[in-house]
Amino acid sequence: MPEQPREERLAAAFVELATTLAGDFDDIHFLRTLSERCVDLLDIAAAGVALAAPRNSRAEGRAEVTGSDARIRSLERNGVDWGEGPCQDCLRTGNPVEGIALDHPDANAAWPRFTLRARRLGFHSVAATPLRVRDEVVGALSLFLDRPGTPDPGQLRLGRALADFAAIPILQQRELRRQMRLTEQLETALESRILVEQAKGALAQQRRITVDEAFALLRDHARSRRRRISAVARDVLDGTGELSLSEPAD
Repeated sequence: MPEQPREERLAAAFVELATTLAGDFDDIHFLRTLSERCVDLLDIAAAGVALAAPRNSRAEGRAEVTGSDARIRSLERNGVDWGEGPCQDCLRTGNPVEGIALDHPDANAAWPRFTLRARRLGFHSVAATPLRVRDEVVGALSLFLDRPGTPDPGQLRLGRALADFAAIPILQQRELRRQMRLTEQLETALESRILVEQAKGALAQQRRITVDEAFALLRDHARSRRRRISAVARDVLDGTGELSLSEPAD
C-alpha cells in the first residue's frame, strides 16, 4: 500500500491529537502521541517531551517526561535528573534550541552527561522547542537525528507548529483542573461554615449563652484538641464527641 503524502499524514495527525482531547484527557498520553507523530512527519529518529509541573504546585520545578520510544523516555528522565539537555534549557529560558551536533564542543560543555548518554544511544544531533502559549511555557519538545547533520529549518518549523498546537490543550486542562479544585475548596468551606453556624445556634440554645460565647466554646475546644472547628461542630450536631449538647462547658 503506497505511503500517504505528508500533507495527508499531517492532517491526520492534527485530527488524532484533537480526538485525544475528548473524554478523560491524559497529559502524558497526549504528549506521547505528539512525539510519535513528530517522528512520522518530520523524518527524525526520535522525539521527546518534558512537561513542566504547574506553577505553585508541590512538584513545581520538576518535569514529567515522555517520548516516541523507550530510549528517548529514559534519556529525557536522565535529563530531568541531571538538569541537562535541550528540553531543560527550553523550560528554563523559554527559548528554542537550534539544531546542534551532539559531538560539538558547545553541546558537550552545556550538557556533558546528557550528550554522552545520547551519543551512546545512537543519536547524532538534537533541536528543541518550547510548548508555549504566549509567555507561558508548559513544556518542551526535543527532536533527534541518528544520522549526520542537524534538523533543517522545515523540520524545525513543523515541530514548532506541533508544539504550539499541543501547548493549548495542556494549558486549558490545567486551568480547568484549577477551577475544579477551587470549586471543591469553596464548597468545602461553605459546608464547614454551615456546620459551625448550626452548632453555634444549637449550643447557644442548649446552654442559654450567646452565639458569640457558643462560637468561643467551639473554637477553644477545637484548639485544645488540635481539631478542625468544623469537625467539632459536626460532633456537636451528631451528639458525639467530648463536647455534646448535654455536657457543661469546659
